[in-house]
Amino acid sequence: MSTPVEIQSVEQWNDIVQASTEAGKTIVVDFHAEWCGPCKAIAPRYNLLASKTPQVQFLQVSAMPTFFAIKSNAVVGMGLTRLVQKHAGPNPPIGARIAGRRGRFREVVSVASD
Repeated sequence: MSTPVEIQSVEQWNDIVQASTEAGKTIVVDFHAEWCGPCKAIAPRYNLLASKTPQVQFLQVSAMPTFFAIKSNAVVGMGLTRLVQKHAGPNPPIGARIAGRRGRFREVVSVASD
């Protein structure tokens, strides 16, 4: 059973993102805040998704609340359940083209900095 990893440092973030990308895992990130009621409400669902989707690396970061997913070093979308369902499979090759809305293709944008 997999549980989300609470990120404590930039170094930990970088290590997990690199290792997960190399392992071909999609990364789903929950940016949450202690004061955020909706964050507390969604936490059980997020934890359940993490336990049922071991091929995805689930992370939590204490910050302004939002969710996003990273796949092959690119942010691929937002919205928790839809992100997990759409991106839980294997990663495409880095630099692959992905279909956007209406079937138009765009290049994957890297989130890594040089």
